[in-house]
Amino acid sequence: MSKRVYNFGAGPAMLPGPVMEKAKDEFLDYRGIGASVIEISHRSGDFMEIVEATDALLTELAGIPENYRILYVHGGAQMQFSAIPLNLIGRNPARKAAYVVSGNFAGLAAKEAARYGAIDTSHNSGASDFDRIPDFDPAAVDADSSYIHITSNNTIYGTRWGAFPDCGGIPLVADMTSELLSRRFEMDRFGVVFASLQKNLGPSGLAVVIIREDLLDHALPETPGLLNYRACADKHSLANTINTFALYMMRLVLEWLRDEGGVGAIEARNADKSALLYDVIDRGDFYRGTAHPPHRSHMNVTFTLADNDLLGAFLREAGDNGLYALKGHRNVGGARASIYNAMPVAGCRALAEFMLHFERSRG
Repeated sequence: MSKRVYNFGAGPAMLPGPVMEKAKDEFLDYRGIGASVIEISHRSGDFMEIVEATDALLTELAGIPENYRILYVHGGAQMQFSAIPLNLIGRNPARKAAYVVSGNFAGLAAKEAARYGAIDTSHNSGASDFDRIPDFDPAAVDADSSYIHITSNNTIYGTRWGAFPDCGGIPLVADMTSELLSRRFEMDRFGVVFASLQKNLGPSGLAVVIIREDLLDHALPETPGLLNYRACADKHSLANTINTFALYMMRLVLEWLRDEGGVGAIEARNADKSALLYDVIDRGDFYRGTAHPPHRSHMNVTFTLADNDLLGAFLREAGDNGLYALKGHRNVGGARASIYNAMPVAGCRALAEFMLHFERSRG
């Protein structure tokens, strides 16, 4: 392969180059044991060392308090759309929960939760095509609700929560799939945080759940064994064979993030990266951002061209210049640059320069 492109795909997304190189070097012989990491038992001492090292790195980087447990679970984030209500909605006999619907995946999560109880979706920004986070007043939520669910960053629509709500005694649950470890936040504000790996944490096929210990014992009787958070916690996520390679890759990604300076350093870098693109979008009328500016994501920059007939040429020429996977989601159209932690500043600078060049040549 002669060169790597700048991969702006929304997920599975690009991984840090040093992580890919290390995985390549260790693939046939994992650290001198004579076998690949994908060939060893998930119950072996060598693999348990990977699990424990990943636990320690995630605890350090995310600032996880002692009264939380880390679970590695199958099925990505969408499996947790079922697991969350199965494990939490029974906290209160009323079986109620509130879902703030700020985009496609928040809506899917609410729809799945409705199988198990009464779901309040009155806080919803669908009327404005999800171009913003809806106004949300925790005091308006029924006090009998077992939890409040938010999606912290909306990959399709390019929006994010700038500040997280204080929900008082009702546990706050956050799907952080597209931004976990991209910015700092206080873990103790949340009862549960979950994320699939394929944006900022590793390859697809696995998710991480960070849950406060007092929320582990409320599973509905019909909860399948492998979706029961208590069973997962008691078995250290090894009730059956998990995606061992994905967890190994997650460890490498976390080591890379630590060596890059941690979450604070990557948060500042992400702000700089997104600013490069938003500055081009806002400089004139050729490009138009689709997200309400106060709610813009630092992970997914979404925009259209004023002349939509130019979109095909824009995407084609971008690809010719090594700027890969910029096509927007069908719900929004236009273009989308997903600039997760692994995207270097140079990639965003290259895209910004191409956007300016394309505007000069076609505007």
